[in-house]
Amino acid sequence: MDPDAVKSTLSNLAFGNVIAAAARNYQKEILANEKVQAAPASHEEVDLDELMDDPELEKLHAERIAALKKEAEKREVLKRQGHGEYREITEGDFLGEVTGSEKVICHFYHREFYRCKIMDKHLKALAPVYVGTKFVKLDAENAPFFVAKLAIKTLPCVILFKKGIAVDRLVGFEDLGRKDDFSTRALENILKMKGIIDEKKKDDEDDDNEGDTSKNRRIRSSTIEDSDSD
Repeated sequence: MDPDAVKSTLSNLAFGNVIAAAARNYQKEILANEKVQAAPASHEEVDLDELMDDPELEKLHAERIAALKKEAEKREVLKRQGHGEYREITEGDFLGEVTGSEKVICHFYHREFYRCKIMDKHLKALAPVYVGTKFVKLDAENAPFFVAKLAIKTLPCVILFKKGIAVDRLVGFEDLGRKDDFSTRALENILKMKGIIDEKKKDDEDDDNEGDTSKNRRIRSSTIEDSDSD
């Protein structure tokens, strides 16, 4: 046999073995990658199944659903009492409105006063956000009895009621920098600070009522002024 032919045959066999081995290695690598990619998905499915059967998770879910349902029912009750919107009331409605809810914001306004319109805009924006507080407005010209009783002399005048008692007030824009371009957030922060749109402990609310009631009973001039003159 020709020695060169034998060498050629052996070389071809060796090359063929190398190619075959490379092909096998490549196939193994592909299979390994597929297993790695498939593993997380399978693991996730098992974890999800385990979570779905977890009694603690089911209990937490049921409690959350019950809390949401209770909150929704509470909001519906408040809405039936006139909460969640900024409404106009009459002098005849006044006592029933301010005594019928725990927290009430009442804006005494004049239709022709520019600053009253500014206050209207901001209160209207806040009313649907703070459903726990009732937001109403009353035309001061059509409510002379309560204007005199509450000693209102400057408009806009926003009076804050807790449990039917006038505990504080915003007169004109005194608490808002005496400027017309204050933001809704600025008014919101003032109302929060005064405790009329945030949750406080009952004891704190009682203290506020006792401390502020006498202040709001001071006798003032009954002459109505437009705060625009500041």
